[in-house]
Amino acid sequence: EKVLDNINLWVPKGKTVALVGSSGAGKSTLVDLVPRYYDPIAGQITLDGTDLREFNMHDLRRAMGVVSQDTFLFNNTIAYNIAYGKEDATHEDIMAAAKRANAYDFIMDLPNGFETDIGDRGVMLSGGQRQRIAIARALLRNPDILILDEATSALDTISERLVQEAIDELCRDRTTLVIAHRLSTVRQAHKIAVMEKGHIVEVGNHEELLEMDGQYANLHAMQFGKKKTKRVVLPTNAALIRTSIRASQELRTRLSYEVRTRLNGMLGTLQLITDDLVDTPEEKQELIEESYEAALALLNTLAFFEEHGSQLGKDRDSDFGVDHSPLLKPRQE
Repeated sequence: EKVLDNINLWVPKGKTVALVGSSGAGKSTLVDLVPRYYDPIAGQITLDGTDLREFNMHDLRRAMGVVSQDTFLFNNTIAYNIAYGKEDATHEDIMAAAKRANAYDFIMDLPNGFETDIGDRGVMLSGGQRQRIAIARALLRNPDILILDEATSALDTISERLVQEAIDELCRDRTTLVIAHRLSTVRQAHKIAVMEKGHIVEVGNHEELLEMDGQYANLHAMQFGKKKTKRVVLPTNAALIRTSIRASQELRTRLSYEVRTRLNGMLGTLQLITDDLVDTPEEKQELIEESYEAALALLNTLAFFEEHGSQLGKDRDSDFGVDHSPLLKPRQE
């Protein structure tokens, strides 16, 4: 069985192309072909018309920068980690890269500034701080091609905003491939390719893909609670619970994952509001109210699953007396 099949994708120089799709769709597999972690058994990948296999491997990878979800940092100083791979970097170069990566302020708040030891794999830093160090490292190397693999997926909202601002600076006028789960992080991409089961099923920018009303629109509706201008009616707690009772353990696990995915999407919606990307105050207020209500309902449901999951499925023919009182108290106005 082919992992990737009939892939045809053009990445213009200096532009950002995003890959989105469900887990296992082939996004990381496709991107891993670019630095030649492995080569295709059929077809070819070209750079300026030249097959990648004709380039010197060392030179090819020196022209690339990678920022992933799991950033590797060394048990050394911040300055060492930023300058890694750039032997001739001066302290001024390191500071300039840190400023562009939104890392300078938190670095200067540390006891020894740039000479602070960060521990094994950067254990002394938060996730957002580690990502900004990795971005500063990439900025210092100034790669021609940039690969971002879920670079903000594990961050809280505040950290994500700081990292996203640093990523925007990093991507400016640079050929960039982005793998993303949160669609809010790729809205400004010049091109978005939607992958499913090893195929590219849709290509376009954000607005074009929403107009297609296909796979991307479905992903957008799942994450943001809306599909175009239509209101999406989320299932009630009782409906989800009845589904879970009938489902196998595998499906219940999947259901829990979907709930978490939707919550993640709601955080993305709130991020749009925070970044003032909503057109009118009325739409902003509507998004806030819908996101809160949907998040509250899904959190209640997830809490019920996690508390009573061992019972679900044991009494498949029995009726459960489900308490529909909220497991989380509504916010006080």
